Amino acid sequence: MQEAIAVSDTVRFTVNGEPRCWQGEPMARLLDVLRYELGLTGTKEGCGEGECGACTVLLDGEPVCACLVPMLQCEGRAVQTIEGLGGADRLEPVQRAFVEAGGVQCGACTPGLVLTAWALLQREPRPDRARMREALAGNLCRCTGYERILRALEHTIAARQGGGAPAAGTGEATP
Repeated sequence: MQEAIAVSDTVRFTVNGEPRCWQGEPMARLLDVLRYELGLTGTKEGCGEGECGACTVLLDGEPVCACLVPMLQCEGRAVQTIEGLGGADRLEPVQRAFVEAGGVQCGACTPGLVLTAWALLQREPRPDRARMREALAGNLCRCTGYERILRALEHTIAARQGGGAPAAGTGEATP
């Protein structure tokens, strides 16, 4: 019987702005490295197949399912998790809006949804509801029905523009 050869690579990347040097199996999932080796448990595992979006992180600013990203693809790249976006003492406006609009329920999907929404608003400061739905389509939520999540994005957009909160369900800012 042939003995298995251990394969180990070193991957240099940044996580939440901090340089990291990780050594291990090149096909190890980014999700597992974040959660179990780096202790960043805000990234959740849902389906393990890239269908639910619970494990969404930003890779070079773009949302990806961390359960599908092998560590070898992280070489020289920047990973941002929910922990790097803001904390309880300094919420980003989109995080605050999720809380205030009731877009946070059980919490399993929230980190992925928040990161996806934040990335969308970085690229497109004023997306319409159709664009919001399209951007969030890879993130499943069983608790909110999405209306409150969309409202959270609308609140964030209105706040950035110095306007009031959108009227319920309209997407229009109130004075």
